[in-house]
Amino acid sequence: MKVWVLLLILSSVLCVSADGLYEMNSVSGCSDTDGEDVLILDNEVVWYADFNKHTGVDSLPAFADHPRCPLGMYEEAVANQQICRQNLKMARTAMKDFPKELDAPYSVTIYTTVNVEIGVQNTLICHVTGFYPAPVNVTWRKNTKKVVEGTSMTVPLSNKDGSFSQTSKLDFVPKGGDVYACNVEHVALTQPFTKFYGSRLSLSIQMWSALNPFWDLQYFCGVGLTVGVLGVAAGIYLFIRGRK
Repeated sequence: MKVWVLLLILSSVLCVSADGLYEMNSVSGCSDTDGEDVLILDNEVVWYADFNKHTGVDSLPAFADHPRCPLGMYEEAVANQQICRQNLKMARTAMKDFPKELDAPYSVTIYTTVNVEIGVQNTLICHVTGFYPAPVNVTWRKNTKKVVEGTSMTVPLSNKDGSFSQTSKLDFVPKGGDVYACNVEHVALTQPFTKFYGSRLSLSIQMWSALNPFWDLQYFCGVGLTVGVLGVAAGIYLFIRGRK
């Protein structure tokens, strides 16, 4: 996460007019490319430093009754900018070793926009949420082939907890036996995460591996459980047959 640093200095300045004393707020700030030095009276800017024209600007009309500020304020503003940028360098050096905040997606959901009918066009939605920073990279596969046509991706949206959500869509026509995969990549994930939609048993083990070696565990367990049950049934059958 890139760190942007802006230094602001707030202070109080007394200026003198013929009618008495006025207390003003002074705001001085800087960034890598810009600087600001202003005087504010009753929420009105009465003076500011124009660093492009190298002069101080009295922003109130000449006929207005307002305090007179001391001479040399622009030169003081320039000096404040030099100090501010030195402090900016020091702050950036002190912060460069701070660990970057990385949060992996805590939820990946895949579903269709309407009820599925074989041969009728539909849209698959892959919704990813809970990640930081943005964005995520989402790719689609149909069986073992990458799909680009008919895909779209929304911009990241901020969640209340400061994390992000993002949605990818795929227009498709459902057919029996097809399996679609939504593959999610993010800087906080050590391996891509894949969510599947379609027949769980229509892919061979080789096809699962081709899609992603780190597939969604719930689908692998479904296949493994089915194979295990069939194995036990076959074992019981052979045992009984052998005793006859």
